[in-house]
Amino acid sequence: MGVIKIRQRQFCRWMSVGVLTCLLLLMLSVVIYRKTQKDYSWLVFGDDGTPEDSCNCDNIIVGDIEEIKHAKLLTITKVFKNQTKMTDEHYIELTQDCERFRVTRKYMPFTLSAEEEAFPLAYSIVVHHKVQNFERLLRSIYAPQNFYCIHVDKKASESTRAAINATVSCFDNVFIASQLEEVVYASWSRVQADINCMKDLYQISDRWKYFINLCGQDFPMKTNLEMVRALKGLHGGNSLETETMPSNKEYRWKKRHIVKNGDIHNTNEAKKPPPSGIKMFSGGAYIVVSRAFIRFVLEDPKAQELILWSKDTYSPDEFLWATMQRIPGVPGYIRAHHKFDRTDMNTISRLIKWVYHEGDFDAVYPPCQGTHVRSICVYGAGDLQWMLQQDHLFANKFDTDFDPIAIRCLEKHLRNKALQAWV
Repeated sequence: MGVIKIRQRQFCRWMSVGVLTCLLLLMLSVVIYRKTQKDYSWLVFGDDGTPEDSCNCDNIIVGDIEEIKHAKLLTITKVFKNQTKMTDEHYIELTQDCERFRVTRKYMPFTLSAEEEAFPLAYSIVVHHKVQNFERLLRSIYAPQNFYCIHVDKKASESTRAAINATVSCFDNVFIASQLEEVVYASWSRVQADINCMKDLYQISDRWKYFINLCGQDFPMKTNLEMVRALKGLHGGNSLETETMPSNKEYRWKKRHIVKNGDIHNTNEAKKPPPSGIKMFSGGAYIVVSRAFIRFVLEDPKAQELILWSKDTYSPDEFLWATMQRIPGVPGYIRAHHKFDRTDMNTISRLIKWVYHEGDFDAVYPPCQGTHVRSICVYGAGDLQWMLQQDHLFANKFDTDFDPIAIRCLEKHLRNKALQAWV
């Protein structure tokens, strides 16, 4: 919105009244406008006195070396870590008054544009720990017109479940998945968690246009409006990694796997070939797909055959969606020839720095400025300048326990950018 400025002479001509009467009407309209407008300055992420705000985020985002060093020093300080930590109990207490929670945590209370209102998004968020990470992710992507399905791992601690349930209860368009799974790493249960949310989201509204699946350690790199425009640019297509299957990954679906004692095991039993002669492709767990693609997943016989066949494989989330994208007839279909392959760097779904692709000059990405967990970069403040130059909608991984400043600077950057576009 913003104040609509009309030159006095044009206003008077439009009203067909004398100059004095015109000026009185103009003054009255300004008074009425001011009385009916609300002050939304509280939505700005300014220097709110939080410990993270002792760093200058504007300088960090442009790559100021001294400011990044300052941030790194803070993040290894025990006092700083204790000051920035929000416990599960804190969230449970704060959400006892939902209005207070939404205001103090600065959740967006209204849709920022007609364009966004007409293009709602649907999210699946799979969480098993780190409530503070989850809540800051939810706040960063929250908009009243969107829909959010939260899958909480059955293995999550009681305090984690209580804090997430309490947070979700404060919003009409955020809900816990109707069916929860005990998620085992690299097993079918990870895919099932997303499918459960797909079903719930598909039934809860027919308005949303695109589905995005996330985990609790993702964070956006774009505002909601920027995402909407990027998704419109897909023209009904999808954006996900889908590449020719490398031979070293074929055991994942050629051999039968079982879950035993909370882990997945290779039985060495050969599986039957994929159904309907489907060609297998390699990809990632995270996708940006149209509502029509989700309908295909939930209803198409070929999709149901492939899903059933995939349930005893290893890490099916890293081939199922990539393979479906290449099946003729799927909305947004990409031909199966290798020339149509899409790498993670050629999609907008997720930016991930793998340790074996980092380096200088001719490497895929510059060196990680944070730390590594299972070969993936956990971003530090020094990664932000490079990150914000990429086209991806989201990045993984972030951790408030490791570097809350990186998250804080992204929060401030995106919120201020969104509000500036609105005003």
